[in-house]
Amino acid sequence: MGRHPRISQVMRWTSESLRETDGRGVVPVFSAPDGNAQVRSNHLGCDGPFHFTYRMSILCADICSRVPEFAHIDPRQVLVTFIRCRSGRPWGLQARLVPLRFRGGRLTEVRGQYRYKIQQVFVEKTEMKYVLSFYLPRFLNQSFDEKIITIFHELYHISPNFDGDIRRLEGDDPVHGGSQGMYDRRMAELARAYLKGRPSQPIYDFLRLSFEDIERYFGEIVGLQIPTPKLIPIERVG
Repeated sequence: MGRHPRISQVMRWTSESLRETDGRGVVPVFSAPDGNAQVRSNHLGCDGPFHFTYRMSILCADICSRVPEFAHIDPRQVLVTFIRCRSGRPWGLQARLVPLRFRGGRLTEVRGQYRYKIQQVFVEKTEMKYVLSFYLPRFLNQSFDEKIITIFHELYHISPNFDGDIRRLEGDDPVHGGSQGMYDRRMAELARAYLKGRPSQPIYDFLRLSFEDIERYFGEIVGLQIPTPKLIPIERVG
């Protein structure tokens, strides 16, 4: 085991990180503006910096409460974060879901000569089962339809058992089933049904704005950024 670096088995974050702009792990998406931006309250219901994690967490919780296909999800155990894009390209990954358990919700798994566990993530005393991350600014610069379908796309990956594993579908691609195109068409149907149910507009209206629009309106965009949870070798088995 000497060749493996020592990694803390647990990462802990504060509840303030999910709603306050100065919580542990909360950072600007880019460097702070030069101070000339005008910061105003508006129908989006926020003064000062736009807290991406807070706003997206509220939206995801509302979706899970209204869409039967997501009724098994406890949003309190899905940690929303952001990842800075390494390039300004508009295409590429929009979001990713990191499961914090192995297949079937198992806590450990043997790979090669070692048994591994996944680094645990806590917010205060609540253990997270998934980390849902969005690539910024790329995600916010998509169309409204693309953004909301992306959210549904990632939430649908969560196992129906909500055990920390992903949903596995029939077909050549167990992640997306027959094809990703069919998968996303299904997500579009679910998104339309959600919007047809008339959710509160301020909950999702920020999706109609680009990254630059939000930054210009609020002055700054912040969010929770954490290291990707790692696989930790816990014993040699071979």
